[in-house]
Order: sequence, then C-alpha cells, then structure tokens
Amino acid sequence: MANYLVVGEVDKGNLKKASKEAVSTAKKIFGSASAVLIGEGASSVAAELGKYGADTIYAGDVNEYNGEAYAKAIAQLVKDKGFDVILIPHSWVGRDISARLGALLDAAVISDAVEIKLEGDRVVIKKPVYSGKAFAELKCRTPIQIVTFRPNSQGIEEQAGSGNVENINVDFGGVKTKLISVKESGGERVPLTEADIVVSAGRGIKGPENMKLIEDLADLLGAGVGASRAVVDAGWCDHTLQIGQTGQTVSPTLYIAVGISGAIQHLAGMGSSKYIVAINKDPDAPIFKVSTYGVVDDLFKVVPAMQEEIRKLKG
Repeated sequence: MANYLVVGEVDKGNLKKASKEAVSTAKKIFGSASAVLIGEGASSVAAELGKYGADTIYAGDVNEYNGEAYAKAIAQLVKDKGFDVILIPHSWVGRDISARLGALLDAAVISDAVEIKLEGDRVVIKKPVYSGKAFAELKCRTPIQIVTFRPNSQGIEEQAGSGNVENINVDFGGVKTKLISVKESGGERVPLTEADIVVSAGRGIKGPENMKLIEDLADLLGAGVGASRAVVDAGWCDHTLQIGQTGQTVSPTLYIAVGISGAIQHLAGMGSSKYIVAINKDPDAPIFKVSTYGVVDDLFKVVPAMQEEIRKLKG
C-alpha cells in the first residue's frame, strides 16, 4: 500500500488555504495522509492540519524561504519514511519545490492537476493542455509519484486526523542559492490563487483610472483582483495581477470578467472557474462562449449597479 505525503505551505506563521485543501484532498482520495510544513512558525500551526485529515505533520521552523534547503529536507523525509506519493499545491512555492524533488528523488512530476483519482497504487490526474482547449489524463510510471494540483480545484472538507506533530531539521548548509527579497503586492486583498471570488479587468475599462471600479467591486465581495494581459501591458496595473497563459492561473468559485474579450490565452488562466460571469458590450466577444452568465451592456453602467445592489444586500 502506498504512503502519501502532502507538502503544505505556511506564510509568516499563517497556514495557507492551499495546505488545508491539499490535506483534505489526500484524505478524501487516498484515505490517509501525512504532511510536511516548513517555514516561519510551522510548528505552531501544524496541528491545525489534523482537522483536515493529517495523521502526522512533520514541521520545520525556519525564518527564510530557500527552495533548495526545503527540497533536500523533504526528499530526506520521503526516503526515511518511505512515502510513494507526494501531493503539492501548484503555487510558486509548489512549482519550485516539486521540480527540485523530482530531480532529487528521480521521480516523475505531473503538474497543475484539476482532477485527481487513484487506480490501484497509481495516481491518475486530469490537467488542461493546449491553453485549456483540451484535457489530458496522465499517470506517473516512476516508483515515487509527485503531483501538483491547481489551488481551489479540489475543495476543502474537515475530516478528523490524528494531528500528531513531529519536528524535523532543515539544514541550510551547502545550499547554493539565497532568497534576496520578496516584493509583495495586492495589499490586504486575498491572494489571487486562494481567492474564492475573482474580479478581473480587461481592456474595456479604458484606462488605469477605472481600475478603482474593479477594486471597489472586489472589496465589496471580499474578492481578489485580476487583469488581462492587455491591461498589464498597457501599464494600468501591476503585472502580478495578470491572469492567463503568461500570468497566474486561478480556479475560483466565481470569476467576474469585466470588459474582457476572452482571448484563448486568458481563458487558459481562468477556464476552470466553477462559475464565470462576463460583462461586455460586444455580444460576439469569445468570453460569452465559456461564461455561465453573460451581461451584454456597458460595464460603466453594469458595475456601479452591481455595487449598489450588493451594498443593499449587505445592509
């Protein structure tokens, strides 16, 4: 029987939402799960993963991120405990660590899964390919299987696990890289990849001064703010907000596309959203082909009206 390990994430002493989703997913699909959590304050929040199904959580307290050191510590844990399947959120940290683990463990890595199932002792995943125009079903052939999954694609369920915490050592000796700085953006808003609702701006907003319209709607909904490449290239917002093939990939429950035409490159970054609401005055805009609901009208009339109704509902 395979042994399953989830690689969680902690940020400044706070457990990331994707960590809960990863453990919950492993428990639901595999029936059991252990987890490893490395970062600042990891040991103080590790036990929380027991609520989502983790039986044992290996915690390593360190004050700085170093993918090389993290991967070495996790690889050693995998060898010592005999883990066969490793599940990792497809975040920037997860992409960094999964690639390093693949090299250290001589293991295949399948990335960006939106569906995961088990056939015998083999993990089978479904992932979008060709900019989201098709899906591929893949499985690893190597003894150790590494899978990254798209955050928000699996859901979170509270499932009792033992929640035992064991401390591990993370050795920075001999590492050849060092994180110099991190530029944070987005202010107090929820990170795009963790947001349950995303409001995204397209070229139809006409200028940077109208990003506030998008931000105000997002704040009313407790949503993340995104943008198309056209908006980013025009310099109307920071590049960290870009969603699409060359930007971030999101899978929220609700994606509100405001003034976005729906180029295939953009759809690649948000096509797995559960519900898509499109607002565009062009009835032939490609975004309407994938939207759950569409509003064909001027966004400068529709968005303020939405804000007014939301304020009424919120009292």
